[in-house]
Amino acid sequence: MAELERRIAQARGDEPADLVLRGGRIFDLVTGALLEGDVAICGDMIVGIMGDYESARVIDLDGLILVPGFIDTHLHIESSLVTPFEFDRCVTPRGVTTAICDPHEIANVIGAEGIRWFQEASRHTLMDIKVQLSSCVPSTHMETAGAELDAEALADLRGHPSELGLAEFMNYPGVIHREPGAMAKLRLFEGGHVDGHCPLLSGHDLNAYIAAGIRTEHEATTAAEAREKLQKGMRVLIREGSVSKDMNALQPLLTERTAPYMCLCTDDRNPLDIAEHGHLDFMIRSLIAAGTPPLAAYRAASLSGAEAFGLSDRGLIAPGRRADIVAVDSLEGCHAQLVLAGGVDVSDPAFASRATIPPVGRGSVRAPAVTAEDFRVTGNAQETDVIGIREGQILTDHLHEEIAIADGDKRPDPARDLVRIAVVERHGRNGNIACGFVKGFGLQAGAIASTVCHDHHNIACVGVDYADMARAATRLGEIEGGFVVVRDGAVLAELALPVAGLMSLEPFETVRDRLVELRAAARSLGVTLEEPFLQLAFLALPVIPALKITDRGMVDVTRFEIIA
Repeated sequence: MAELERRIAQARGDEPADLVLRGGRIFDLVTGALLEGDVAICGDMIVGIMGDYESARVIDLDGLILVPGFIDTHLHIESSLVTPFEFDRCVTPRGVTTAICDPHEIANVIGAEGIRWFQEASRHTLMDIKVQLSSCVPSTHMETAGAELDAEALADLRGHPSELGLAEFMNYPGVIHREPGAMAKLRLFEGGHVDGHCPLLSGHDLNAYIAAGIRTEHEATTAAEAREKLQKGMRVLIREGSVSKDMNALQPLLTERTAPYMCLCTDDRNPLDIAEHGHLDFMIRSLIAAGTPPLAAYRAASLSGAEAFGLSDRGLIAPGRRADIVAVDSLEGCHAQLVLAGGVDVSDPAFASRATIPPVGRGSVRAPAVTAEDFRVTGNAQETDVIGIREGQILTDHLHEEIAIADGDKRPDPARDLVRIAVVERHGRNGNIACGFVKGFGLQAGAIASTVCHDHHNIACVGVDYADMARAATRLGEIEGGFVVVRDGAVLAELALPVAGLMSLEPFETVRDRLVELRAAARSLGVTLEEPFLQLAFLALPVIPALKITDRGMVDVTRFEIIA
């Protein structure tokens, strides 16, 4: 029997279903009701609900509630620090059956090859990975990335089954001021989905940005900012990552009325946070505990994301929808007891049966040799621009501090929490090294460094000892990138990320354990931030206000220019 006829026959009960889920109640995201009856599945599709069905394979889910699989509407899998295959194994058992990813982290290192690698990986994972094409490689003209992707390069990447439009358009000044390169990319995807990124944009500038055809946005950090974006027709993606934590600020805005236009995303979340707290399951639990109606929370986690991104085949437990189903203990608890992804029981045997593909981006750290002298900051004025960290946000403050000059150098001052920050170009293109000051780490000794450095992914390093900074930067080259903590010339902890300097080849459990060691080592240096490494990474992203640093210098993001 042909596939179409099989589905219809099984839906009517004329033929036994391939699989029947029995005993659970279905949470209907349209009416909010809990529905009784079996769920019949044919292949990867739900074909029947609210009835009695027969099958040679029946799973008893008595006492559980069935909800649609969760959709992470914006993330960079690279920021989980593991490959797509390990991300799949880490997150899918928690109920995330669709991930809408932007591989611009790896694309900024190795270009189109990195996007193609993600596209091919998406063919083999249990979760459905949708790959948006990266709009901003590099994110601006104020940094040195390992690659550039223009509209012509993006056109060559189109047509893959995983494709889902143009990824977050971070260069919002390029959009509102009609920069030719930005216009070429927008025209290429005109009529399709274009994802947004416009922190703090409002008024006529926000109107102009939306008028370009950009429909979704994840950078709102206050309810007022999110409300304006909703009122102007944008779908707001509530973000709760390892660094960017906006859920509590936006939670009051998520109601049954607004839920069809609000979605959930993580953007950047690492295996340690996932192990300690969870992923989208954590967001659902937290939102409901804060007073969000369960119907609003589960809509935002699935149906709203499906509709926002044109995925009409998922988001409900209903006939004709993809069999992405999560059986949870309770709506409030949201602890997955069973997960089906495209009708496949998410389990160790299923993960073991996947095909994999070889890694790419090896040997990508080609930084210049550095010495302690490279981290001096010269100047003839004591007034100094300082990056002010806001913990839990990627927004920063543009501070001004008086820092004394001694022997032609402005030294770090741990007593005032003023420490050196440096970015070292690592793609082998120009050898740039830029230095500045940052406040908010609490660092009292040593140095920490990383090749996860958004979005250009050069080496970012903070420290109070120049020799330790040089040792940390050098060590990153030796391990093909990653994280490292150094004190008195000794490496206290490290995590190698040899895939483009961004992802480990180890299981996610190993990465989680290494992150525990790294956090402890950072705390031994006085670091007070809960997630110092990803917080460091975002200090180099020159599309997030107010002050950042790249390999070309300190960047006033409000003015979108490098400070002379």
